[in-house]
Amino acid sequence: MELTAKEMLAVEHSGLFLGISQDKLISMLNCLPARRVNFPAGDFLLRQGDTVSEVGLVLSGDAASMRVDGQGEPLILTSIEPGGFVGILVASSPGQICPMFVQARTDLSALFFPVSALLSPCSKNCPEHSLLTRNFLACTAQKSLSLNDRIDCLVRRSVREKVTVYLRHMARERGSREFTIPLDREAMAGYLNVDRTALSRELSRMKAEGLLEYRKNFFRLLDLN
Repeated sequence: MELTAKEMLAVEHSGLFLGISQDKLISMLNCLPARRVNFPAGDFLLRQGDTVSEVGLVLSGDAASMRVDGQGEPLILTSIEPGGFVGILVASSPGQICPMFVQARTDLSALFFPVSALLSPCSKNCPEHSLLTRNFLACTAQKSLSLNDRIDCLVRRSVREKVTVYLRHMARERGSREFTIPLDREAMAGYLNVDRTALSRELSRMKAEGLLEYRKNFFRLLDLN
């Protein structure tokens, strides 16, 4: 399987192949085997009620995992960027049906791996595959922590509290107080479960108070403690 340099970075950034050389990585993709799928914007990678036996790894584009609320409106659970996983928690729970749907927000390409191949040693019992399994378990744990970040935002009462918690999480994830978020204002409002107008108003207030600076999806945290 051939990947572009940018796609290879997405694979390496995922953490699934951490500690595995590029030469071994390519051979492992063929051995697993990995299959590549392209999705146009708006298409579904997963649907609610699906039985999931594969783990997806986004190579390019971005997607959102969502559930429908009581009013029939989509509620964003997580944003999935290149290097992010699709269905990793559901696939790791045999017999569990998918409780959400995952939709491509842009044209998107992804690799899909059989979860059985990620959790079981290969016929050669090679050390790289054992490392792959350990990496997969670590990535699964990290995904659970990301969902906890989402819950941390939702339980906050005010718009400002939700914004503050979300931006703190993003700064921690990016390792910098200057970063670009993967959400536009509409998607950010959906993620925080707030009105878009209220979100824009609160961001303007926080900027005026010298707490942060922003331009579209770029944010710089100044005095947001």
